[in-house]
This record gives sequence, structure tokens and C-alpha cells, in this order.
Amino acid sequence: MTDSPSAFEALNAGYMRFREKLWHPQHERWARLKDGQSPKVMVISCSDSRVDPAQVFDVDPGEIFVVRNVAAMVPPFETTPGHHGVSAALEFAVQVLEVEEIVVLGHGMCGGCQAALSQQMLGAEPGKGGFIADWIDLLDEARESVAAEHGTEGRKAERAMEQAAVRVSIENLRSFPCINVKEGKGKLRLRGAFFAISDGVLHWLDEDSGNFQPVA
Repeated sequence: MTDSPSAFEALNAGYMRFREKLWHPQHERWARLKDGQSPKVMVISCSDSRVDPAQVFDVDPGEIFVVRNVAAMVPPFETTPGHHGVSAALEFAVQVLEVEEIVVLGHGMCGGCQAALSQQMLGAEPGKGGFIADWIDLLDEARESVAAEHGTEGRKAERAMEQAAVRVSIENLRSFPCINVKEGKGKLRLRGAFFAISDGVLHWLDEDSGNFQPVA
């Protein structure tokens, strides 16, 4: 399968706009960035094309360190053999970059959370949905609570699952010793966030109540 000419041309056109409107006017910034990065914030976000953390938070290059995956999930701390991409990024952000904030950014209409709720890919073979099913089984326990209260269909249930996924990732972040120690010393802050695509409103998790509050 070849790339669609129109899609490829759109990428090139976008690059030219970037060079004209962003790179040249901010040449000094880019010159500084070539020597390294020192972001204060790490954002763990979904791969969904509709939710770009840099756009949501309106930041410049070098300001946030971003990891994106299906449903913005953080797996628990594990030392089993394998390729732990999210864990490696966390280790780099916390130990090397020494970020001060880690934000888990969930969002509305999340396909990964919907799949976790409906279990539509359960039992699928790798390459046919199996990789997704294996990844989102991180939400199995949370799904049981959501399904018991809201069922497994409808926007209310889906939103509950999307916000539950953020809480799961926050909990899993605290299973990492380096994060746990730094948070305990007040050197690192964990935050949960939810971006509603339908109305563009950002919500922050109040961990005391467990609820998400919209930004005023």
C-alpha cells in the first residue's frame, strides 16, 4: 500500500507553513533547543489524532515531554522481561529531565476506553485486535465498577470509563519507586486531566473527591 498523494502533499505543505510561521520567527528558541531540553512537565496522553497536548495547553517546543499511547495508559511498575516503552519514558522524564509535574490527559470519545468497556476485542488474535485487547486489560478492574453503576453502553458509561482510566494511570504511576519517593518529598506532582472533545473544556481531577472539575 502506498501513501496517498494528497495526504503526503498535505504534510509537505504543513512543513512549509511551519518553516515560515514558526521556525524562522523563533529561530533563537530553536537554536537554544539544539543544546538540550529541560521541560518541567510530562504529559501522558492518548494517541487519538483529535487530542494534541501541545494544542490543548498551547505550549511551545521544549515545554512539555509527551508520551502518547492507546487510552493514555500507564502500566504498573514491572521488572519482567519485555519492552517497557512507557516505563522507559517515565524513567527518563523523572530521573534525567527531573520534571516537576506529570499529567495524565484522558479525553472524551476515546476508542480505547470504549473497547475496554464493551470488551469487543476480547480474545482477538495479535494483529487483529489482540494487541489492543492486551493493552486495555489494564482497565479490567475499573471496568467492573463502571459497568456495575452505568452499564456498558451510552455516553454516560463511556465518560465514566474514560475518567476511570485516568485514575487507574495515576494509581499505577505511584507504583514506580522513583515517582513515589519524589512525590513524597514534594519534588513531583501528579495530576489527572480530562479534555472533552465535544465542547473543548478541560477538567482537572480533584483527588480528594475523585471528581473532575472543569477549568473556570
